[in-house]
Amino acid sequence: MAGVDRMLHCKRNVPGQSKSAKQTLTMVLKGFRTSIIMWLFYTLIPCLLTDGGEALPAPQNLSVHSANMKHLLMWSPVVLPRETVYYSVEYQGEYESLYTSHIWIPSKWCSPIEDAECDVSDDITATVPYNLRVRAILGSQTSAWSILEQPFNRNSTILTPPGMEVSRNGFHLVIELEDLGPQFEFLVVYWRRELDTKEHAKVLRRGGIPVHLETMEPGAPYCVKAQAQVKAIGRNSAFSQAECVEVQGEALPLVLALFAFVGFMLILVVVPLSIWKMGQLLQYSCCPMVVLPDTLKITNSPQKLISCRREEVDSCALAVPSSEELFQAWI
Repeated sequence: MAGVDRMLHCKRNVPGQSKSAKQTLTMVLKGFRTSIIMWLFYTLIPCLLTDGGEALPAPQNLSVHSANMKHLLMWSPVVLPRETVYYSVEYQGEYESLYTSHIWIPSKWCSPIEDAECDVSDDITATVPYNLRVRAILGSQTSAWSILEQPFNRNSTILTPPGMEVSRNGFHLVIELEDLGPQFEFLVVYWRRELDTKEHAKVLRRGGIPVHLETMEPGAPYCVKAQAQVKAIGRNSAFSQAECVEVQGEALPLVLALFAFVGFMLILVVVPLSIWKMGQLLQYSCCPMVVLPDTLKITNSPQKLISCRREEVDSCALAVPSSEELFQAWI
């Protein structure tokens, strides 16, 4: 300050310049004072907001791992000794980014969470760029937001061939595909493994259930491969490795052969028995044999009212028995 006063004293001796020098010096002092105040403000205010402690670090190294339409936002965790740090995730679609850039929408399943990753598959519902950001939370403290460097678009997801299980049920070729979600459908190609055999294709709308493809011929191997398709992004996966099954050249399945044997044995037993019973019935109906009971026989009678010998009815005298008599004769 002594130098400043000396400079002012010297300036007073210069005619016409004392007034302008005073104005210049006043402006310099005001600017210096403003700089000191701003420096104190930016230095002390963060300390006051964090109660004198260090600021909560923001999550780093944000990235998105996406496969088969499952989108996982990941980041490096914030590690503090003896503290559990939580995280909050928000996203911003194309509309919010272009027309309402100040609006961020909290993620459905990640506000807040303890893990250093968030499944944002349900949040990303359109094939447009999405901005994603995450911050750390510790009690009443929150870190600054960390934003994904490049917006994420779901059409960059990695599509892998679906898992499948090929089997045979009797003579039926059956396939069961991995259930990848409602956005997927599958192109299944199958063929009989012979030279110049034509391939057949079938589109399945969902996985997780067995589906019959074709009736197989004995002794011929059949092969199947499948491809996943997502119409929402207009992309397909590669085809899976072909799997083949074969039906052996057996004449009949075991159960069918067993039923045939039982039926044959029944025919051998029932048919002869039925013929014999029908013969007995016809003989009783057409040519009955009449035998006189012993109580009606009179012996030592001169009149011999009744002969002791058997009387034979005229040959093949037709007699129609009643239904009750037919039933008793059958039994």
